[in-house]
Amino acid sequence: MNNQKLLNRGMVATLLAQFFSAFGDNALLFAILALIKQLHYPDWSKPVLQMVFVVAFIVTAPFVGQIADRFSKGRVMLFSNALKLFGAVTICIGVSPFLGYVLVGIGAACYSPAKYGILGELTSGDNLVKANGLIEASTIAAILLGSVAGGYIADLNELLSIMACVLMFAVAMVANSFIPKLMPARTDVSWNIFTMITDFVHSAKVLLTHQQARITLIGTSLFWGAGITLRFLLIDWVPLVLGIHDNKTPTILNAVVAVGIVVGAGLAAKFISMQHTMRCIPAGILMGIVVICFTVQSSMVTSYILLVTIGMLGGFFLVPLNALLQNFGKQTIGAGSAIAVQNFSEYSAMMVMLGLYSITVALSISVLWIGIGFGILFSLAILLLWIWQKQK
Repeated sequence: MNNQKLLNRGMVATLLAQFFSAFGDNALLFAILALIKQLHYPDWSKPVLQMVFVVAFIVTAPFVGQIADRFSKGRVMLFSNALKLFGAVTICIGVSPFLGYVLVGIGAACYSPAKYGILGELTSGDNLVKANGLIEASTIAAILLGSVAGGYIADLNELLSIMACVLMFAVAMVANSFIPKLMPARTDVSWNIFTMITDFVHSAKVLLTHQQARITLIGTSLFWGAGITLRFLLIDWVPLVLGIHDNKTPTILNAVVAVGIVVGAGLAAKFISMQHTMRCIPAGILMGIVVICFTVQSSMVTSYILLVTIGMLGGFFLVPLNALLQNFGKQTIGAGSAIAVQNFSEYSAMMVMLGLYSITVALSISVLWIGIGFGILFSLAILLLWIWQKQK
């Protein structure tokens, strides 16, 4: 179903489903963080909570892309949101928040390749870049509202905040039901576990042997590893630098980054075509520099300005790379399989960066030095990626 019209019924339903699902994801994270804070877990357990979510993506990566391509992607999204809902419910009834968050992570892992893979089935050409811009804008709007709502409601009542997430996942399931039942992208998927792993490895090799796909994988992995670290950096930076100890302020600052990403995604959709996606890379270099500037200042107004700028640069950097990978995947191994490999790469980077962040916190290294070092390393990594791309 390659419909040239951008906002067709399936696209609108996908955008709505993504908004409510991502809203629940982000509100749930801050709700659980508030819960473990109330239960007096150690500070290093906060990034560990995110790590258990990330593990779900890494472990399921060889399978979820093939599932997304083997079934109608709208139905895969529906099932995935049902699993997220179940995970949130288990936390409400007293199951370990870490175990419940693993279930939500498995649901999110299944959801991701279907969510991005369906875009190439609902639209095509330069509209694919625009569709990516819309899906990222929907995601970031959900991060904006979900993060703030999660922190605000958690300040009132942690359990109520988690129950609100259950409601969001239920609404997302309703939106999923309006996505047209599309034909599976592949019908040759074997359900033998060893065959699926072999197929995943083959998909990874196809992407890694293609120059632009390889650079895209590295670029998006660095971005999301940096993004998840920045989230926890903000949580620890606020009480240290601003002297504010509530749950709401860090979520507001994370939401400010989200506002910037919406703007950056829109600019990328407008100014970068499928033929010139690599023009986005310098924005990643600047992003790391602005992170350093943010870390060393202590003004709330300046914080807002710099965080919006970080978000804009991030959105401008990410959207074209996602569109490039989806387009290449659609033409070769299937968009779902390509995105599953991308997820494995991105979440492996997140695991490494979260692990390093947990270690630095456990060693009592100042969050200011962590932020400065993080910004320097990120800028250098993207600069090296840019130079490598120019030399090819």
